[in-house]
Amino acid sequence: MTDQRIEGSATALEGQIQNGAGRLTGDSKLQFDGKLNEVKGKALDAYGRVIDGLDGIVAKAPVQYQDKARQGLDFARRKPLLTTGIVAGLAILLGGVGRRR
Repeated sequence: MTDQRIEGSATALEGQIQNGAGRLTGDSKLQFDGKLNEVKGKALDAYGRVIDGLDGIVAKAPVQYQDKARQGLDFARRKPLLTTGIVAGLAILLGGVGRRR
């Protein structure tokens, strides 16, 4: 289990607690913050699951590519937001190229 999954689960749990406390006290800001933290935690947990899955794929890759692939995964673990932005940008670019033809 990666740090992202642990942190994501903790953030989601914190969000659930905040949401519940907000409902009990009638504090809509606390309730909103709780929902936001819950969504953040679930997203971070999902990101961690993807990284864990990619670890298994790297282990099956040819030996000459494993070092570079592990470096890429280490970068993705350290900078999840940047990695998500890069992947989203590439998806937009590739989607635009595919429509032009």
